[in-house]
Amino acid sequence: MEAITGVFRSSSDAERAVSQFRTIGVPDDRLTYLTPSTAGHASIPAESTEQPGIGKTIGAQAGGGVGLAGGPLLMAALIPGVGPISAMGLLGGAFIALAGATAGAAVGDKAENLMSHGLPEDEIFVYEDALRKGRSVVIAMAKDDDEAARFRELLETEGAESVDAAREEWWVGLRSAEQEHYSAPGRNLSTDEKFYRKGFESALHARTRCKEYDQVLNEMTAQMEGVERQNGAQAAEAFQRGYERGRDYYQALCDQSKAA
Repeated sequence: MEAITGVFRSSSDAERAVSQFRTIGVPDDRLTYLTPSTAGHASIPAESTEQPGIGKTIGAQAGGGVGLAGGPLLMAALIPGVGPISAMGLLGGAFIALAGATAGAAVGDKAENLMSHGLPEDEIFVYEDALRKGRSVVIAMAKDDDEAARFRELLETEGAESVDAAREEWWVGLRSAEQEHYSAPGRNLSTDEKFYRKGFESALHARTRCKEYDQVLNEMTAQMEGVERQNGAQAAEAFQRGYERGRDYYQALCDQSKAA
């Protein structure tokens, strides 16, 4: 299975995309919808019962019966650095778990298993950034390359931005500040950006966020050795600096959430 994701500026456009996936026969257990809780979600109809053994939802919003059949229906959660969101579908539960929700949902075994079955760990922070900006995310699980191509075309037709485009927009928004931070004698972000950014993004992955560089060094040894072997010690240093900066960036988002 491959997760095909679209980022929508309008929650109504995202909801329409979900409806279109249903129209072409995509089952609800392969669809997920994430949206800021203030964006609204009530126009997506679905089954009002939860399938046995899927995962108990805590904090389901009043007036339930809205969600995706075949998994946790509607979960309301507070995501660090993002705020309150609503998540529907099995991958919605996995996202909440990976994103480190502080309130609102408990995820059952099946949703937990989906963390390693299709939900890309290195895209979680992109989804979070989209939600932080008030956008909505639709994820459809494709069985093969042909289906993945059809899903991408459907999302594009419905007005979605790709995850790659959303990731680039996120970095462009940070780049000026990072260039100023990185500038020092002997260091040039224009030269080192590829490695600095790779380190920055690595710090935002679900398994490494909020951890000191030394805590994840063993896990990243192979990656670091590859960077240094192919590009030299300066590239490895840029990666480490990027990681440390990314860790501080995420911690600041968490601190802002606690202060709100």
